[in-house]
Amino acid sequence: MNGLNRVYIVDDHPLVREWLANLLSREPDLVVCGEAADARTALSEVERLQPDVVIVDITLSSGSGLELVKDIGRTSPRSVSLMLSMHDELVYAERALRAGARGYVRKRDTTRKIIMAIHEVLSGRLFLSDELKTLLAEKLVDGGTLATHVRRLSDRELEVFSMLGGGSGSREIADSLGISMKTVQVYCSRIKEKFHLETHNELLREAFRWRESGSIL
Repeated sequence: MNGLNRVYIVDDHPLVREWLANLLSREPDLVVCGEAADARTALSEVERLQPDVVIVDITLSSGSGLELVKDIGRTSPRSVSLMLSMHDELVYAERALRAGARGYVRKRDTTRKIIMAIHEVLSGRLFLSDELKTLLAEKLVDGGTLATHVRRLSDRELEVFSMLGGGSGSREIADSLGISMKTVQVYCSRIKEKFHLETHNELLREAFRWRESGSIL
């Protein structure tokens, strides 16, 4: 890596963006070239600025971090994406990699590990924690567990499932995701099918159980 590597930050929490900017300012080879709180602004700015790396929070108040990573891969292929999240690795890191992210790091990780992750993806390598590498290597086929069912969901289905677990109704989910009520119902039907559930109440019970486990989107 020669010269300065330009980093763009996407997170809907101002304090997190400030923390990351301060962290990166201490690195002689990194410079923050911009930041955004939502996916739409980020996509436009990334396309214009063409940063070397984009740090994306998986959870955004407006838009999906996973969808943003996919869009960045299409519109700004020279920019590599690094997913920064507080959520369960076994479910979300795999999705991030499938979306096109080159690494997955948790907000609770040490600052040293976060900087290491940035340098790894800038060098063209994948960054995954040792714990996740072990989990991926040892992952067993177990169709009876909740986590295994959740891994079968598409990214949008997972968003709907998580919002159901948080107490959101169909109208609220539709408004938040910018889709129709009918589309929400279609997603719910698909989720029930993948979970082998019969009723909406059974779906809600599983969604609440997932939410209570702390593995939320």
